[in-house]
Amino acid sequence: MAGMGEARARRIAVSRTSPRVVPLRQQRLRDWNEAGVWQRLHEVLLAELYAASRLDWSRWVVDSSHVRALKGGARRARRRSTVDGLALITDGYGSLLAVLLTGGNRNDVTQLLPLIDAVPPVRGRVGRPRRKPDSLFADRCYDHGVYRDQVRARGIVPAIARRGTRHGTGLGTYRWVVERTFAWLHGFRRLRIPWERRADMHEALLKLACCLITHRQLRALR
Repeated sequence: MAGMGEARARRIAVSRTSPRVVPLRQQRLRDWNEAGVWQRLHEVLLAELYAASRLDWSRWVVDSSHVRALKGGARRARRRSTVDGLALITDGYGSLLAVLLTGGNRNDVTQLLPLIDAVPPVRGRVGRPRRKPDSLFADRCYDHGVYRDQVRARGIVPAIARRGTRHGTGLGTYRWVVERTFAWLHGFRRLRIPWERRADMHEALLKLACCLITHRQLRALR
């Protein structure tokens, strides 16, 4: 470090040996997510949609998306993976009910049941909170006999396209809403191009985006 100022040399030495400092606003975003703030806010917004009769309980739609992670992706993924996976579930109107961050190496069908279980009980009307739909729509990558049986065991009728069948079965008429919801999520630059190395930060951004999207749907009703 010859020729370098003492103060600058000290800062470089400290930066190389100290843990990475997270900006305060990112710390708050992460801490609020860990405290369940975004989850509770999302549940309140879903309750308002339910009270306004803008949640479709006749069907839910499941899908997944894979985005190349420019800085290595979430740490939940294996080290060799350069892809982040998103799995989400919407109602028949495309309202975002739950989203999961997965590693790019995960098979989509393995996230089906965790995704269903991630949907919170939705209040907003007199009576018991609603938590399951009449049917579940998904594409061919979710076609697996064991998972079909487990969906039925939850009292939900699986409407999942079967592998080996021709396209044009008509399920796309109902599944397009989840593609639109993915487009809404990818409208946020930090989610469309995932630079976050930390899974907890990426998850916090996802939960915040869910709240913003649901709030926009509520505003559109007024």
